[in-house]
Amino acid sequence: MKNAYLIVLVAVVLVAALAVLTAPSVMANGFGEPRVIDPGSVAYGRTYSEWSTAWEQWSYSIPVAGHPLFDNGDCSVGQSGPVWFLGGKFCANNASSCSFTGVVRNCKVPYGKALYFPVFNGEDSALEESVVEHPGDETYQQIATMRSFEDVSMSPSQVSCRVDGAPIPHLKERFRVQSTAFGFTLPTDNLLASVYGNPNFLAGTYFPAVDDGWYVMLSPLSAGPHQIHFQGYNPVYNFTLDVTYNLNVTK
Repeated sequence: MKNAYLIVLVAVVLVAALAVLTAPSVMANGFGEPRVIDPGSVAYGRTYSEWSTAWEQWSYSIPVAGHPLFDNGDCSVGQSGPVWFLGGKFCANNASSCSFTGVVRNCKVPYGKALYFPVFNGEDSALEESVVEHPGDETYQQIATMRSFEDVSMSPSQVSCRVDGAPIPHLKERFRVQSTAFGFTLPTDNLLASVYGNPNFLAGTYFPAVDDGWYVMLSPLSAGPHQIHFQGYNPVYNFTLDVTYNLNVTK
């Protein structure tokens, strides 16, 4: 009987340990709900890096005329699966310096959806390098070169995020994420043509691109009102971002 008891006990311990290893790890922000999913976790089948790739592909794929990050569409545009994306706001027409303060969005989010969003991020792609940044020089279209550029340009940034008034601690130290290298598909009315004020960004599928920045994933929020407020400042581009999402989570 003792041996049988030990076998059962060991099995229970192993099952519990396996559950801890495979479940998304969450860290409380010190204020109870909502919870922030740890950036070292695999959540909903993807790492933070892979979710950043998915976020960029979502953002690239939406026509500007209905794009929520140009404030031309609501938060439901292009959303699918267990995780919904939020975001900042895009500059347009090749602005040399632009800032967005006091951006407020009111969004309905279905109950049970996790939220993934960049507090502050930057991207680069071989397409941008070939069309406007460094045309004719393929060195700048290499993944390592683009990663290095984003690392240097994003590092001086200052970032903060509050969820229902509670700050996310150690955001800058713990939540910086480099995406995987990825491909993306542009529609005819695409964000790159709008951002650069350049019609030579044609519809199509392109590779590679990279993203670098500070991302947060929230576990599904309770039904009712919630607020997310994030800020960032980048001295390299003299760019300020200040965005508030007023969310209504509905069953």
